[in-house]
Amino acid sequence: MTRATETAEADGRRRRRDAAAATSTRGRRRGGGRGTAPETSRAARWRVTLRLAQRQVRRGRASSILIVLLVALPIAGMSGVAVYVDSLIATPEERVSAELGGMQAWVAPVGVPGAGLWQDPTSPSNSEYVVDTGASSAPEGAVRTDIDGVLPAGTEAIPVTEGQARIETVTGAAVVPAWGGEIWDDRFAGAFALVDGRAPRGDGEVIVTVPTLERTGAAVGGTLTESPDGRAYEIVGVFTASRLSSQASAVAFPDATRFESARWYLPDLRLSWPDVQELNTAGILAFSRDVVLDPPPARADGSPIVDERTSSMWQLVVALAAGGAFAAYLVIMLAGAAFAVSARRQQRALAIAASVGADARDLRRTILLQGSVLGGAGGLVGIGAGIGIAAAVIAVTDDGSATGFWGFHVPWPVLAGILVFALAVGTVSALVPARTVAKSDVIGALRGARRPQGVRASRPLWGSAMIIAGVGLTVVSGVAAASVSASRDLTWDSPLRWLPIVGIIAGPVVAQLGVVLSGRWLLWLASLGLSRLGVAARMASRDAVANGSRTVPAFAAVGATVFIGVFAVALGSMTTAQAARSYPYASPVGTATVSIWPAGTNPLPLSDDRMDEAASVAEGLLREAGVERVAMIGRQAEFWTENPDDIPADLVRAVAVTPERSLTPRAQGFSGGGRWSPQNNIAVVSPDDIEAGTGAALSAAQRSAYEDGAALVLVDGLATDGVIQVAAWSERVWQWGESGDPAEAPDNIFEPEPGQRVADPLWSREVPALEVERPAQSLAVAIAPATADALGIDARPETVLGTFADAPTQAQRDRVVQIGSTPPSDDYALSASVEMGPPDASAWLVPLLAAIAVLVLGASSVALGLARFERRPDDATLSAVGGSARLRRSIGFWQGLVIAGFGTLAGAGAGVLPAIGFQMQSTGATGGALPLELADVPWWLVIALAVVLPLAIAVVNWLVPPRHPDLTRRTAIA
Repeated sequence: MTRATETAEADGRRRRRDAAAATSTRGRRRGGGRGTAPETSRAARWRVTLRLAQRQVRRGRASSILIVLLVALPIAGMSGVAVYVDSLIATPEERVSAELGGMQAWVAPVGVPGAGLWQDPTSPSNSEYVVDTGASSAPEGAVRTDIDGVLPAGTEAIPVTEGQARIETVTGAAVVPAWGGEIWDDRFAGAFALVDGRAPRGDGEVIVTVPTLERTGAAVGGTLTESPDGRAYEIVGVFTASRLSSQASAVAFPDATRFESARWYLPDLRLSWPDVQELNTAGILAFSRDVVLDPPPARADGSPIVDERTSSMWQLVVALAAGGAFAAYLVIMLAGAAFAVSARRQQRALAIAASVGADARDLRRTILLQGSVLGGAGGLVGIGAGIGIAAAVIAVTDDGSATGFWGFHVPWPVLAGILVFALAVGTVSALVPARTVAKSDVIGALRGARRPQGVRASRPLWGSAMIIAGVGLTVVSGVAAASVSASRDLTWDSPLRWLPIVGIIAGPVVAQLGVVLSGRWLLWLASLGLSRLGVAARMASRDAVANGSRTVPAFAAVGATVFIGVFAVALGSMTTAQAARSYPYASPVGTATVSIWPAGTNPLPLSDDRMDEAASVAEGLLREAGVERVAMIGRQAEFWTENPDDIPADLVRAVAVTPERSLTPRAQGFSGGGRWSPQNNIAVVSPDDIEAGTGAALSAAQRSAYEDGAALVLVDGLATDGVIQVAAWSERVWQWGESGDPAEAPDNIFEPEPGQRVADPLWSREVPALEVERPAQSLAVAIAPATADALGIDARPETVLGTFADAPTQAQRDRVVQIGSTPPSDDYALSASVEMGPPDASAWLVPLLAAIAVLVLGASSVALGLARFERRPDDATLSAVGGSARLRRSIGFWQGLVIAGFGTLAGAGAGVLPAIGFQMQSTGATGGALPLELADVPWWLVIALAVVLPLAIAVVNWLVPPRHPDLTRRTAIA
């Protein structure tokens, strides 16, 4: 007798003994003896089945490790996300430390005293005026600017103001965060800290952060210069601030009145919630250590207080649940296939247990307990890996700010829930194999019979019905959604507006579930055709049908992944293309744009001198940011006022009149672009600035025509027979109409309504049109300054554009954005940006495709690995009767093509259905929204996912050589 035989006999004796023990307890219970009580009998049976499950887990190490890894991978992702996100959420103690340091509270006067100011107890920024039971806007009255008389006499209060400072750097100028006041006080420890040098002693001294020293090229004892006034300060120390990253530049001045935003920090005075409410009555907000650490049970309106951490954690749980549902589907499908293979390997052992008294419940329980054990093990492994991954990611991405990652937080309650989720996933994965084993033929299993699995008619019928219903639901919902979108009678919150959306999404899901239910029948139909393609295709397809419990879950997992991917790719591509078609360009792509705006609430535009000054300042700042060429864009002034008398009577504004054929129907809406509108669509640009301002390169003849009075037309539909019509109306007519009726003002956009009267222009002239190739940009019509003077158009510099020698770097873009951070004057403000064009789809498409490819390859690898493992006896039989290695390779190729191909085709087919539904809905949209277009879907990519990817998987499966067959394991052929 060989050692293998002895081992098998010993295992058989142990199984019979365990099963006999379970049977004896059942016999005593049935016989009514005095032995173990029924509860004890059930416990004994549980112990026996658990022992059997543990032994089977140990015996099938390969499949057990596979299942543990399948469960652990999504659990690791969920656990890592939970730890990462939780570390971004502050505890009350951490928030108080970063906000106050060692202080007890801060107070800030922001409101009108006695007007009903109310604040959130833990978030003072969440405040409003409450009158009785309703909220109102800010009431009339003087806003408090100090804290005089509101604190007890003798209370120490340290004023600190916050703002921004513009400083000179090695490369130009920069706007950095700045504070005014004694932030170096030791009682600020935790919020601010002086780490080098000393505190300032006068107005000519400052302290800075380390990056500020690097950007200015200075050191402690050196000089920091403000821009643009050139005032110099001595740097006497280095400080850190909890909210700043280790790479952030900042400066602190000793003058607490330097900026307007002021807070008074209280080192000793503790404020209770009633104290804070009393301060609110005086128009003062407060952040109190005692209140934040022990908030009141309810707000002023009686609603319960849910702190930010709890709210954020609930959002995290919801997000994890949504992601976990998809992950659970994939794991249950793949692990279920692995359990199906493992259960078939255990059929003889379980049949032995059944032969000595184990009933169907015992057999089912044995497989289910294997799922629970492996699910729990996978959960523990995944949680441990997730915590480690989160720790590594936090260490790499931490920027040094105390308010970025508040600490390394491990949410144990959430992780405990994830562990329970892993147990449930493992148990559910074993549910179908457990039911199958419980119904197995004991005698047949003991004989080693391997009967083919039949195809039941009920599942194909139900599956086919679900496929038809899913497709029909999507189409009907799309048509209904289009009708609802076009309806003006339904209210915005009517259920009829969102129910079709649910149908568009639910239809493909139902269709895909139908494919899963009828999967074995579909494989059987496919095998009829594949059988004609050779022996390898016939054997591979028949193997897929015979082992549907392994193949159907595998291609269902592949199909679900491809469904999500195709859905996201199709809908994302259509919406991205739609956004690109209506994108409002501020300037040509890669161009820096600085716009000039009047400061304050004065409706009157700036004077010509102030606009010229602002344009000069903007040009200088752009030069400092690294632009190579600058273009001045002039426009006519517009007035936005509620009183027509504020508008000068002699102010006139001219436009290029939109021809009647190009007017937009009012029901369609208008999607204008950039810095122009049809009511002010003429820009004045010097001939030397045309290329920098518009991106259009003029030939010598075109430049000459432009200088001689031709208008450069940069949008379609304005020119007719080589000319444009320029007409002018007074500014009062533009804003209020000729007789005070705004409908009389020419909108120059929409078709006039029946009976609408439009005021006659003051003058109208034809101007030669110069149409050239141009990139996407913001201007509609450009004329030379001399042409503007000839037409009587008064334009002043309103926008300054700058072009770079090469594509702007991130540092250059940051410097441009900083231009608008601090107003250079009380009269005007600047806003700056770099035009980068509409969002690029590759930013989300490439990671999405990578994730889809990884999931599809992983699911296919698991399924094909299980197929190879389960085909070992068949390979031995093939080799015994003369089958070549090439034949076995070909079988592997067709197995890969059948499993991966079925999944990708089903997933891609279901994935395009929502895109079609949403495209149908968009055709009925009103209000100017452009419809989605199916032509924007990258069909080549969908075809690659549906056809090329499974072909690649099949080729790889062919390239990997099959294992050398073990002829001692071959099954006799009857």
